[in-house]
Amino acid sequence: MIREFTLSEAWFLVQAVRWTVLLAILAFVGGGVVGLVIAVLRVSRRRLPRAVAIAYIKLFQGTPLLMQLYLVYFGASLLGLQANAWLAAALGLTFYTSAFLGEIWRGCIQAIPRGQWDGARALALGPMLELRLVILPQAFRIAIPPTVGFMVQVLKGTSLASIIGFAELTRTAQMVNNATFRPFIVYGLVALLYFLLCWPLSAYSRWLERRLDPVHLAPTKLAVQ
Repeated sequence: MIREFTLSEAWFLVQAVRWTVLLAILAFVGGGVVGLVIAVLRVSRRRLPRAVAIAYIKLFQGTPLLMQLYLVYFGASLLGLQANAWLAAALGLTFYTSAFLGEIWRGCIQAIPRGQWDGARALALGPMLELRLVILPQAFRIAIPPTVGFMVQVLKGTSLASIIGFAELTRTAQMVNNATFRPFIVYGLVALLYFLLCWPLSAYSRWLERRLDPVHLAPTKLAVQ
């Protein structure tokens, strides 16, 4: 039986936003932890860690996220584990996010002037202390704008989790549309909800990029002096 699209259906879609946001947060936090390890391995002086990091990045950047979600979801069954949409979606998005964040942060680390690296070595700091005390604090500032900007891609990427049955915003929209047969209204509202989630992050990323740009910071420092 076809139902009318009412405020109840609209509210049902709005409530599904929380699962989209929660999945994005889990993927971003997990991807951030793994991505930091990948970035550190990527700038290692040793060949083997660099090769492992490069292979990881190429694997997850070079394959579609949809395929990664399928492999994680159905691969769990092959390993004798119960297929769980929540776990598969979180793991799949974590792998995907970590590969991109690892490469973003690798670029930020290598953007630190060579003199900072030489100064750290002149202090007889080991490789890990060199990164933790000197390089990473400076790279962190450079990394903020692109990291916030990438959060938009993670949020939009959660929509693919609907393929494996995870009931986030897109999956909920499919269910509502199957009951009401009002695709223009349903998906129009979903597009608006995604826009309300992603646009503030995009605007904040652009603001941070301008705010942290050394060209814009220079006049302020001169005025203070």
